[in-house]
Amino acid sequence: MTSIPVLQSIAPLAATSDLWFVDIWGVIHNGVDPFASSVAACQKFRDQGGAVLLVTNSPRPRESVGKQLDGIGVPRSAYDRIVSSGDVSRSLIEAWAGQPIFHIGPERDLPVFQGLRASPGAAADDAAVVVCTGLYDDETETPADYTGLLANLKAREVPMICANPDEKVERGNRIVYCAGAVARAYEALGGEVSFAGKPFQPVYDLALEIGGQLRGGVIEKSRVLAIGDGAATDIAGAANFGIRSVFIASGVHVTDGEAIGDTASRLFANASSPPIAVMNAFVW
Repeated sequence: MTSIPVLQSIAPLAATSDLWFVDIWGVIHNGVDPFASSVAACQKFRDQGGAVLLVTNSPRPRESVGKQLDGIGVPRSAYDRIVSSGDVSRSLIEAWAGQPIFHIGPERDLPVFQGLRASPGAAADDAAVVVCTGLYDDETETPADYTGLLANLKAREVPMICANPDEKVERGNRIVYCAGAVARAYEALGGEVSFAGKPFQPVYDLALEIGGQLRGGVIEKSRVLAIGDGAATDIAGAANFGIRSVFIASGVHVTDGEAIGDTASRLFANASSPPIAVMNAFVW
């Protein structure tokens, strides 16, 4: 594989794009504070006529994600719309209306069920389906804490809906586990899992449709650029969807002292559609 270019500025690629799919956690903020350069880059792109969709694996609906961004301090001028894994997972959940649903995840994720006929509340032993939005306490728990629970669910062949395929994110200066890590552990036991969000196509279909609405017409995939820090989600999802991507360094993949070029070589050596560029930070 030829080396992937390391860019110091996203500006040259802006001229080749009408629509950006920008990841939130790890690109726009770190779970605690916004990245000022990322916010500024999105604002500049919008000022030049581009549209910015924040495409996230958050298990919450877009309205709830927007409120979270407000609370962190991400200005609404940095983006046009939000497309979340929570938006996509709601249709998967609603298909189980009237049946007992068991929820794995914190209370803050409950908005994903809001307005649906399908609602959680069943005990694990009674569940027809389990919806995983995260760990109950991602500050202290790991997927290993769910070994017994997952084994019991698998013994009854209970299917799982994973509302956030991310396995890890960087919160401040710490790495915490996400729903995807629990779901992968369930798959390892032979459990059936349906994933919503990146890298799976439905969230990209929805994002491209919304992008076309914003731009007032069909947007060619060649004019779409995905920007993210997740190799298995943002970059792989873009490749599967047939759009270009730029990889942004974050603590999820980059170890202390490792050059971004070395990280890219390690992560994408066998990728059939690697990112077209990598950046140490998302900068205009």
